[in-house]
Amino acid sequence: MNRLGRTVGAEWVKLWSVRSTWWCLAGATVLMVISAVTLGGATATDMRREDVKGAHFTASEPVVSATSFVQFALVALAMLVITSEYASGAIRSTLQATPVRGLVLAAKTLVVVPVMFAVGVLSGGVATAVVYAVLSTAAFGGYVAAPPAEVALDLLSMGLFFALVAAMTIGVATAVRSAAGALTVVFMLLMGLPLMLLMTGGQAALAVSLRMPLFAGLAFMGSTDNLTGGPIPYSAGEGLAWLLAWTAAALAAGYVLLRRRDA
Repeated sequence: MNRLGRTVGAEWVKLWSVRSTWWCLAGATVLMVISAVTLGGATATDMRREDVKGAHFTASEPVVSATSFVQFALVALAMLVITSEYASGAIRSTLQATPVRGLVLAAKTLVVVPVMFAVGVLSGGVATAVVYAVLSTAAFGGYVAAPPAEVALDLLSMGLFFALVAAMTIGVATAVRSAAGALTVVFMLLMGLPLMLLMTGGQAALAVSLRMPLFAGLAFMGSTDNLTGGPIPYSAGEGLAWLLAWTAAALAAGYVLLRRRDA
């Protein structure tokens, strides 16, 4: 336990001692606010155009939708935690200091996961507040509401989604080693492959697509739209289960390859 604590401490210092961490976090927050306001504005405009009386949407709903874009700023940060060490050769020093390679992977994951959870909750909270402030004005018809219980649940779900995506990214980056390769693989898992399968129109491809991380995460966060107008045919609990399965598989692959290969 003492060795793990020391390794976690070292990884914590590494994370906050580079500028890329701050740039990625700032970029994620700004992108979250801009995307959420844009998506919320479009929803409010559509509702006003259709003259939907007495209807409203929760201010955090467009923030949840914005995670599809924002996740890649945090993916970049999680990826750099491991790929930057391979690029610079610092991974050799890391593995010499902590020869038990599973501890290195565990420490990096234990540092990044709570940070991403906090970033998801805080940036989502900021974006939700901005969405409510902008869209509750008369110009947008006042179609937005902010019930505390619903907003809190959405923010916690976003935080956990970002944390699991970051853990999955660390597993992929450990297995692939290079920044370009890791980003490509994670993009294909999160966005490219699910959408390509979705566009084929086949039932088998659709079933696989809807159980990949993107749609599993959307289902977990309460969204029922599969981005083509159709539903995600399972519950938030099943979405979380699929997300956990993908994360565990990525970390397991990273651990096996980290043990087998030289630095």
